[in-house]
Amino acid sequence: MIYVNTKDQDMEYDKDKVDELVLALLYLTTHEQGTRAWKGMDWAAMNRLYEKGYIGNPKSKAKSVMLTQEGAQLSEELFKKHFGLSS
Repeated sequence: MIYVNTKDQDMEYDKDKVDELVLALLYLTTHEQGTRAWKGMDWAAMNRLYEKGYIGNPKSKAKSVMLTQEGAQLSEELFKKHFGLSS
């Protein structure tokens, strides 16, 4: 767990859950057959995804980040899990 300062109170949150949702949302901006995504997400979360091996190093001048094969697959699965509509 980590803490975030929101206005005048601290809020504890689960960074792994944040990372999961960030990875899921990266699926929305994938291009080049799902191998690259725009990196407009929280930098701390992007760095954690890099450390976990799901994306390439986000610290570059490029406006997008490369997803690893595992990251691309998991990104799609998580997007469907959290945002897909049930039939």
